[in-house]
Amino acid sequence: MNRMYSLGFAVGLVSVLLSMPLQARNDDDRQWRHSAPVKQARQASRRQSNDDDEWRKKAHKRGYIRDDRHRHKHYYPRRGYETHRLPRGYRVVPYRNSRYYFNSGAWYRRYRDRYVVVRPPIGLRINVLPPFYTTVWFGRVPYYYAGGVYYLWDPPQRTYIVAKPPAQAGVEAEEKESDNLFIYPKAGQNEDQQAKDRYECHSWGVEQTGFDPTMPNGNVELSDYAGKRAEYFRAMKACLEGREYSVR
Repeated sequence: MNRMYSLGFAVGLVSVLLSMPLQARNDDDRQWRHSAPVKQARQASRRQSNDDDEWRKKAHKRGYIRDDRHRHKHYYPRRGYETHRLPRGYRVVPYRNSRYYFNSGAWYRRYRDRYVVVRPPIGLRINVLPPFYTTVWFGRVPYYYAGGVYYLWDPPQRTYIVAKPPAQAGVEAEEKESDNLFIYPKAGQNEDQQAKDRYECHSWGVEQTGFDPTMPNGNVELSDYAGKRAEYFRAMKACLEGREYSVR
């Protein structure tokens, strides 16, 4: 009887001893999950998610819509949107007897005392593409797409032409890393300030790296494309974050 009791006691003691490291690990896991750094990371993730949702709501209220065609995933003011002031950094593009105003992929025309977002006419020429565009292929012909508009490169004239949309059945989006940056103003910058900061950071990124995403092949040798492209986006991100933007 005593021998059986001793054996049972020994088995129980061994079980307790074997369970102690596991219990300690569980306690460590619980302590880690509730530690300050983890809590801060979770809170930051929730804030970022809330910031993203808030930005989308504000964009919708300002008349912006998201363009997901060809996996473009970028926001533009909707057609017919009216404003009394053009965003900073716009370009004046004459066409026949009219003037169009171009900024970050959006096109405007003046009607009385307002500027209205419009579709540019087929055949209009411009020297640069929007800062962010998607390359789509129709057969062996590359089209550059942004904000509902397709552009073709004209090598002899060294300009881009607003083109008719290609037949969608034959279009394939270029498989490459996205050129889109999601940017949220953390300091309450208004629309004009955002456009100014984005344009200036784009210009600085081009100056620092020699890579220009608005030019064919980034305006660099094909052998340098991947490296220069990565450098450009790192420069853009650093510049915008230095101006109090959240960039992803």
